[in-house]
Amino acid sequence: MMNAKWEYGEAVRLTRNVRNDGTYPGLDPGDFLVRRGSIGYVVDVGTFLQDQIIYSVNFLEEGKIVGCREEELIGGDDEWTPSRFEFREKVRAAKQLSVGGTVLVELGAVGEVIKVLRNAENGVTYHIHFDSLPGRVLQIPEAILEPHKTAE
Repeated sequence: MMNAKWEYGEAVRLTRNVRNDGTYPGLDPGDFLVRRGSIGYVVDVGTFLQDQIIYSVNFLEEGKIVGCREEELIGGDDEWTPSRFEFREKVRAAKQLSVGGTVLVELGAVGEVIKVLRNAENGVTYHIHFDSLPGRVLQIPEAILEPHKTAE
């Protein structure tokens, strides 16, 4: 058996929004379950496909017990910097982006968050892949991104 990072009763924080994967009763697949940054308590530890540890986490404020993968969690007391966007979220450039006078990304161009960098020197930044710039990933500060469509 793999080594679990957290044990029963330990506080953990969710690092990305969790939606119903079809296993949460009473809600449709894709429905929103728990917001990133929420703190819950481990109530069970199990495995999925013998290679992923899954934690059953009780999010008391939300009144939900949700299965979370280890990479979706940090310790409840670990440093946490909230971010506007998360992994795989679609965003738009709030400004035209250029390097050395060459426009790389037009105003309003749509991209996808590849990675969230919470501990960047000047606040939260993101690795973004813009549809208009195939094969390139840019590091973009949060301040010059906006939601692709209205958030919930």
